[in-house]
Amino acid sequence: MKRLLIANRGEIALRIASTARDMGIDCIAIHPEDDALSLHVLQADESFQLSGTGAQAYLDIDAVVAAAVQTHADAIHPGYGFLSESVAFAEACQAANIVLIGPTIEQLAQFGNKTGARTLAAHCKVPLVPGTNGETTLEDASAFMASLDGKFDLLIKAVHGGGGRGMRSVDDPKKLEKNYQRCQSEAKMAFGNDAVYVEALIPRVKHIEIQVIGDGQGQVNHFWERECSVQRQNQKIIEIAPSPGLAEGTRQDMIQAALKMAGEANYRGLGTFEFLVSCDDPSQYYFIEANARLQVEHTVTEAITGLDLVQLQIAIAQGNTLNALGLSQAPDVQGYAIQCRINMETLATKAFFKPSGGQLQIYAPPSGPGIRVDGFGYAGYQTSTRYDSLLAKLIVHSRSSDYGLAVDKASRALKAFHIDGFETNQPFLQYILNSDIFVQGDIYTRYIDNNLKAIASEIPRAADMSAEPVKKTAGVKIDQVDPLAVLAHGKKSAKKEQPSLAKSGSEHSLAITAPLQGTIIEIQVSPGDEVHIGQELVVMDAMKMEHVITATASGTVLSVHANPQEAVFEDHLIISIKPGEVSARATNTDDNIDLDFIRPDLQEANTRHSYGLDENRETAVTKRRKTHHRTVRENIQDICDPETFIEYGSLAIAAQRRRRSVDDLMQNTPGDGMVCGIGSVNGALVTEDQTQCVVMSYDYMVLAGTQGLQNHRKKDRMFELAEQLRIPIILIAEGGGGRPGDTDGAGIAGLDCLAFQLYAKLSGLVPRIGITTGRCFAGNAVLLGCSDIVIATADSNIGIGGPAMIEGGGLGIFSPDEVGPMDVQVPNGVVDIAVKDEQEAVAKAKQLLSYFQGSLKDWQCEDQRRLRFSVPENRLRVYDIKNIIRLIADTDSVLELRPEFGIGMVTAFIRIEGRPMGLIANDPVHLSGAIDSDGADKAARFMQLCDAFDIPILSLVDCPGIMVGPEIEKTALVRHASRVFVTSTSLTVPLFAVVLRKGYGLGAQAMTGGGFKASTFTVTWPTGEFGGMGLEGAVKLGYRKELEAIEDPEARREEYEKRVAQMYDRGKAVNFATAFEIDEVIDPMDTRHWILSGLKASPAPLQREGKKRPFIDTW
Repeated sequence: MKRLLIANRGEIALRIASTARDMGIDCIAIHPEDDALSLHVLQADESFQLSGTGAQAYLDIDAVVAAAVQTHADAIHPGYGFLSESVAFAEACQAANIVLIGPTIEQLAQFGNKTGARTLAAHCKVPLVPGTNGETTLEDASAFMASLDGKFDLLIKAVHGGGGRGMRSVDDPKKLEKNYQRCQSEAKMAFGNDAVYVEALIPRVKHIEIQVIGDGQGQVNHFWERECSVQRQNQKIIEIAPSPGLAEGTRQDMIQAALKMAGEANYRGLGTFEFLVSCDDPSQYYFIEANARLQVEHTVTEAITGLDLVQLQIAIAQGNTLNALGLSQAPDVQGYAIQCRINMETLATKAFFKPSGGQLQIYAPPSGPGIRVDGFGYAGYQTSTRYDSLLAKLIVHSRSSDYGLAVDKASRALKAFHIDGFETNQPFLQYILNSDIFVQGDIYTRYIDNNLKAIASEIPRAADMSAEPVKKTAGVKIDQVDPLAVLAHGKKSAKKEQPSLAKSGSEHSLAITAPLQGTIIEIQVSPGDEVHIGQELVVMDAMKMEHVITATASGTVLSVHANPQEAVFEDHLIISIKPGEVSARATNTDDNIDLDFIRPDLQEANTRHSYGLDENRETAVTKRRKTHHRTVRENIQDICDPETFIEYGSLAIAAQRRRRSVDDLMQNTPGDGMVCGIGSVNGALVTEDQTQCVVMSYDYMVLAGTQGLQNHRKKDRMFELAEQLRIPIILIAEGGGGRPGDTDGAGIAGLDCLAFQLYAKLSGLVPRIGITTGRCFAGNAVLLGCSDIVIATADSNIGIGGPAMIEGGGLGIFSPDEVGPMDVQVPNGVVDIAVKDEQEAVAKAKQLLSYFQGSLKDWQCEDQRRLRFSVPENRLRVYDIKNIIRLIADTDSVLELRPEFGIGMVTAFIRIEGRPMGLIANDPVHLSGAIDSDGADKAARFMQLCDAFDIPILSLVDCPGIMVGPEIEKTALVRHASRVFVTSTSLTVPLFAVVLRKGYGLGAQAMTGGGFKASTFTVTWPTGEFGGMGLEGAVKLGYRKELEAIEDPEARREEYEKRVAQMYDRGKAVNFATAFEIDEVIDPMDTRHWILSGLKASPAPLQREGKKRPFIDTW
């Protein structure tokens, strides 16, 4: 490892770089434009500027990975926060062949998702705080809060990330919805994911975390604990190692619990396992979450153990074991260490924390033995509200076992830390350090929040500045065009900015100002709007939380003085309001709103939506009716359960603004020829959680269903959603392929579009059902062909190229009806299910989807005694295999695929007592059931499909072997037949084999997973007969000399038939079973009983994040 990119900023980036340089590694810093003068950039060996501004630039996975690639970095250290626990980032690093220092992708997925960590804790029998498991809806949160019965408050927590973001307590059910929404919004902004869950808020607890390290090679160890009970608004302020008041028995119990969980995951790298310890019962502890990264407070562990945790992270990433690093045992602990987080914030007299900032005039950290400062300040540095308020971490270490000496040392060092230019939380930290409850080691997590008013009144502070509203922007304005302007500004001597004392309001206007320093997220009003008292006007982001600013009086908005994403200081003027009476509509409350009133903005949206509705497209619908086809919306309405379809992108129009008016495009190209969304399918049959499906259809009434720019983008969106949500797709692919008439794009050929890649990549991940009717050419046909199952109506034409492309290639002139008609595409295997019309196509699609959705409660079956008579006693007489399939399966549950292709092999979905299964069967009517090339391909692909989606397989065997002869070898049978072996032996789903009659040679082995003992069971009906190869051929080969010695042809024939009869008798079912080459000879009427028993005995499929198989063959 020679070059390390540090994907972070500020003090942690400097901290990582310090260790990396000690190890001889060059360090690369990254930064957006607004962070170019941060100390981590100035001190780096090399820096790389990202696009964008603020924290979002550091969260741009593609940009960060691209920076690493362009700077030739071997590895990336993510630090904490930002992308440190992002699975997508880890996957992107892996794809770019860059080492990400930290846990594995799987471990990030498990521990980065707090509910995944809770699941592991439950598995390891570690005590948990009562809470929900998995992403929790508002309804579920409300139900859980009700279950607490007032004994505990509720705590809402983001599923991903940390640092107190997306976390709020709720003490009243009436406040739940608003706090839930705020947590979702904060989590989405900070971590890119708005999932939350809830826990009971235990009132008096200590926060203890265990530092763990693992090498990913079977060894895990611990570096003792840290106490993080000093918190405000769920964010840590002061950390201690070790915990001064922790009972030894509880300490050991938590350490063992952490090691058990880490060991279960074969953990790699540094990890922190966090617990709550009851103040009322010090032996009672609860696991709450794990952090798969370096912690802000790692410093105190380094102080008491003498270890460099960053160096150990890098060493583990280089493949070292704990033994090799001398860490097979926990290190000794020396004294106490305390860390104080010095933040750019102050505790206001009204008992809330408000951010501060400006330009640093003096930054003079303390020094001396046992004093360490990790910070990024320097004189002249201009702070930014776009980043975390942490400026520096003061760490002190006392080797004494007297905890009080460490507290005294921290207090003295804090007093010696001189910062000027803006206020910090140093007075607040000093107050806590000197408090009796801290010195005695009795502080608990809610102490500060519960006593904030008292603390605020007791902390000494400088005289408050004027509270008059001022129009003041955080930072200075520079030339946004000149990329070097920020550097030029940095060389200037800036004066310390003072708030203006000019009034922004007057006796005729009311000023709405920023209550604290932060970033404007949203402004919800415009000049001229009427507002009522209490109405939400502005949302600001500050102190890792969203703050809503409301109107303090009713009136009319005169002016707006800020913009979204603008960083502002406290008292910045945002909105001016002229107080006065407002219309009834403006003062509506939930009690007097006219619920039927349609506002103009809603009416405009409704009008736009109406352009795409069938009732407003009379000409296009009439034309569609002439070809006896349904409209796209009629098909989607038939597919989805009533009132469940939600449409995406309905207002999109064709990208042809350079050649057509917008009004023309809105009326004639609604949705850009693609109607798509998510709906419920088969809700009356399966549980609700299995019903969701992406449903999408080209609209042939818009530019012949061709693929335009927005059409492609809509497909991209739906395919990405299907991947993200793990839900199936039904795609109606009718259309003419690519559209050359779009004018608004910047490209030339459009070969960089993503739709085909995204859809193909879904193979094996989610079921994809393709339907077509009428014309389906070019790109539309490729998407259809990439689908797992293809359904086509009788009037369909499917081709890689339509008539225009065929003529353009000089290949002749053909009508659309001559290209890929159904009498070609059905027998050649392109179409899985041929139907009469769209109505039948939709019905088959819904039936198909049901097999992937799960079991049905209601079922019926035929009288199974009829199976006893389904195979003739005469071994040479053929029978109807499809009749046997119908008898075995639940009534009306058989859905056959590709019935006119590979006709010697039947593939179908069936149900047994409502449970979905795949079925393969030899058809004795064709080649006596022997396997040919088409049949082999058909069976192999179907087995892949079933295995990919955990559908068990039933094989009905009546196979004299693999077909032989010079003609069949011309079809490459050796390769094709072998596909059945390599596919069936790769299955992880149960394979149940039932021999109906012939079970000979390699063909029978192929049908049973490679051999009779390879399947979950292989049983036979009494009509079964077995042999290593066909009996007639076996006699001719095995007794050739004996037969040749008989000169009389009639006598030779008699001897031949005698030996054939002997071999048949030896190989018939009851005799064959005596050698236990088969599991059992069964009564045919017990076939369903055996299958059901096998299904019940088979374990449930393992839950997985990704694919089981890389893809499913399209052939």
